[in-house]
Amino acid sequence: MATSTRQATPPPLAHALSAAERGLAVIPLSRRKLPALRSPHHDDPGHPPCHGECGLLGHGVHDASADPARVRALFAAAPWATGYGIACGLPPHHLIGVDLDTKPGTDSPAALRALAVRHEFTIPETVVVLTPSGGRHLWLTGPPDVVVPNSASRLAPGIDIRGAGGYLVGPGSRGTRGTYTTAPGTARLRPAPCPPALLSLLLPPPPRPSRAHCADGGLALLHFVRTAPEGERNSRLFWAACRAWEQGMGAALAEPLLDAALETGLPEAEARATLGSAARRVGGP
Repeated sequence: MATSTRQATPPPLAHALSAAERGLAVIPLSRRKLPALRSPHHDDPGHPPCHGECGLLGHGVHDASADPARVRALFAAAPWATGYGIACGLPPHHLIGVDLDTKPGTDSPAALRALAVRHEFTIPETVVVLTPSGGRHLWLTGPPDVVVPNSASRLAPGIDIRGAGGYLVGPGSRGTRGTYTTAPGTARLRPAPCPPALLSLLLPPPPRPSRAHCADGGLALLHFVRTAPEGERNSRLFWAACRAWEQGMGAALAEPLLDAALETGLPEAEARATLGSAARRVGGP
């Protein structure tokens, strides 16, 4: 009996191709969850920084692709791969991974729930990948014009964030401790948009405005909000309002900040809710 192409495809490649069909850019991984292909510049420490411009494979997440031919070429060059990584921050999904780890003395799911209560956002129903160690990865999407950095336990102990330049281990991958699987009921879901209040927590703060600007009525904060591009309006307003309360200008700047947010097109109800969240977070009335 003839063997079909799908049956003949090694499992790691089959899973990677399935992810690529959904528009997710992938790379082959080793059992240790590291890129399976060694850098072509490994033995040349003097080689200038290269993200694949040389045309060779082995540049980690910079090799990631959703093109089936490219994916097959990557796995052909790494037949020992036992899994695949999904690059974050790339179109069309602009994936953000919330990694709830299982470190001793931490309860990362409880920490995330506490953040949701404190900052008034709802953890959306989304794709969830279960790790062999008992952790879970939540897949979220971000705005195309926002760059979310990678971080480890900055949001809360045991919560790591995979953003631009990072990757998530895809379901079906085998590591040293077992296989990554999709949580029941989430395999057919699309990654949900990251709640604005959570997104604002994931972004690094812009440079703190100078004292001169603060003394001049918070002009820097108002300018920061007025110039927010679509996709960052809510998070910029939240950050600016927090800084205003920290600098003792929260009450005085509440209406000017609201006006600045409305100028960007942010709905009034959403803007007022964001200002209220900032006041409660920093200790305002």
